[in-house]
Amino acid sequence: MIEFLQKLIKIQSLSPRDEGCFDLIEEKLVKLDFKCERINYANVENLYATYGNKGKLFCFLGHTDVVPTGPEEQWTYPPFSAQIDGDLLYGRGTADMKASIAAFLQSLEEFFETSPELNYRIAILLTSNEEGDAVDGFIDKIVDDMIENDEKIDLCLVGEPTSYEKIGDSIRIGRRGSLGGSLKIIGKQGHIAYPENVDNPIFSASDVIVKLKNTIWDNGNAIFQPTSFQISNIHSGTGAKNVVPGDLDMFFNFRYSTESTQETLINEFESILNELNINYEIDWKLSGLPYLTKEDNLKDVVVQSIQDVTGYTPDLNAKGGTSDGRFIAKMGTEIVELGPLNETIHQIDEHIKISELWTLKDIYKDIFKGLNSKLS
Repeated sequence: MIEFLQKLIKIQSLSPRDEGCFDLIEEKLVKLDFKCERINYANVENLYATYGNKGKLFCFLGHTDVVPTGPEEQWTYPPFSAQIDGDLLYGRGTADMKASIAAFLQSLEEFFETSPELNYRIAILLTSNEEGDAVDGFIDKIVDDMIENDEKIDLCLVGEPTSYEKIGDSIRIGRRGSLGGSLKIIGKQGHIAYPENVDNPIFSASDVIVKLKNTIWDNGNAIFQPTSFQISNIHSGTGAKNVVPGDLDMFFNFRYSTESTQETLINEFESILNELNINYEIDWKLSGLPYLTKEDNLKDVVVQSIQDVTGYTPDLNAKGGTSDGRFIAKMGTEIVELGPLNETIHQIDEHIKISELWTLKDIYKDIFKGLNSKLS
């Protein structure tokens, strides 16, 4: 498993390119009698593999693409060297999420060695563009095609890094929605020495920001944190020190719970602008709807497997950013996310503990067995 993971890490699969990871993965799956299919849209590659022909469909969802390394000279070891140092394996994409893929494949091989009589089907769906923008069609497009063909993923295990201090201490049973926007506050440009002749959009923005910062959008619930609002970028100015700019651009994002909707957030946001008499233009972009898995089939099995392997009970939550699970959710799928520690993802010196990866593999293997009992 570790050698296979090292091979995956050494492939520089910067989003949205797979660059050969699927070739290695497919080779393993074919040996296990999986039917493999490459589904490509524009510049996005996808691998969909299936096994079995009866029962509900259980799918492992993941991605092979990684984010850029950042300054390579700041890494302890080259980011694509897959260097092992004691119990640590370094490399871009170790935790997010090539380790999960390696662990799942190893657990699958070991489970099949027991010659189980499966009463459910198994699928693996991997994409090369999870880290990039959700454009050009990938998981979302595949799901739409499946729905059109009356196909359904009943249960989905997402290998995203969800653990905090130890493997399996936290699993996701939902995700917050993501609603972003670009706001242009329109003022009036003019000479800085004649305030009576200008309308400074920076001053207007300061009033808006204070109001937005102090707004409680909702209080969350037992699973979801309260909806949060953040500003990621503000830009204004003409480049001249003695000119009040004519407009200001602000980029922002809501990560929202199931207590809010895109409609309520948009209405409240724009009402604040109107109350402050702001002259503005705005573009909204919905990146993902919130979802919550309420059924207990997969959830119960995952929790029990973590308890059996580790002895502790995981925290069930909907923290973190978005994941590709948001696309699967519209099929009415039971979704649980479980993967390595997320402490170093997207950082310099991203790494995992090898010992913890073996634990994750054991949990995945136990999930196969648990589903066979649960779905009998």
